[in-house]
Amino acid sequence: MSTSSVSPGEIARFSALAERWWDPVGPMRPLHEMNPLRTGWVDARLRALHAARAGGGAGRLSLLDIGCGAGLASEAFARLGHDVLGLDASEEAIAAARAHLAGHDLPPSAGALTYRAGSAEDLAAEHARFDVVTALEVIEHVTDPAAFLRLLAELTKPGGTVAVSTINRTIRSLAVAKIGAEYVARLLPRGTHDWARFLRPDELARMARSAGLRMTDIAGMSWAPLPWPPSWKATRDTSINYIAVFTRD
Repeated sequence: MSTSSVSPGEIARFSALAERWWDPVGPMRPLHEMNPLRTGWVDARLRALHAARAGGGAGRLSLLDIGCGAGLASEAFARLGHDVLGLDASEEAIAAARAHLAGHDLPPSAGALTYRAGSAEDLAAEHARFDVVTALEVIEHVTDPAAFLRLLAELTKPGGTVAVSTINRTIRSLAVAKIGAEYVARLLPRGTHDWARFLRPDELARMARSAGLRMTDIAGMSWAPLPWPPSWKATRDTSINYIAVFTRD
């Protein structure tokens, strides 16, 4: 395997959480709470792309969800009408994704949803190409972010869309997303994140440009405790969590 996207230590860490991935109050609780925002935000931009293709009559968009884990975003994207392939290097996570899908029927309006255990490099070697490639809360866990972005571009059709969400490397993110979430509030298992691996938006944009990806939109993802119950909202504040979309040249 290439070292750009697969870190054995990271895969082992998330494989150990596979059985509790779909527990909304378990170790993946922050992803459950964040998921409607991130998938909805991406979907809104994809609908604009779809409308521009052959007057909106070109059929469903093919979407590759890299680092899908047990399928939180993959299922959501399929329910929104996209044909989704969820890919993860963790066999345990993919098993959990398939088990959840088997027990939860998708509505008739949903797109196709399949899962595959393996690396993005393996898929690229097969010359697979997709209208959309998403990597949500993934790039901070890969071994080589620049190479990973080149891989995302390679897997995307010309003119297609890449979506990336991650955490900014700021003092505020150190206090909130690392120390606060893992050691104070204990929302995440200790060691989930390495603050030094977080990417500033300008760093992400620069690496993406080198990979042939042009940033077209960016938003902060901010946790709002009020009104109750708490929720995540798209804001202009990118100092902690943020999400961006890119077009492949």
